[in-house]
Amino acid sequence: MGEFLAEINGRITETYTSLQAARAAGDEFLAEMHSSELEDLKRIAARNGVNADCA
Repeated sequence: MGEFLAEINGRITETYTSLQAARAAGDEFLAEMHSSELEDLKRIAARNGVNADCA
């Protein structure tokens, strides 16, 4: 589970950073894509018993 936890947390952090950058750039389409990906990653984490409320 340690490797999964590290991977999912890394992906969530990267996606959240990309989301913030898209918002700052005013790119609503890209921000929406990152937001959807972030929700998917959080759902995957929750299904595997990982608390992913970091973003």
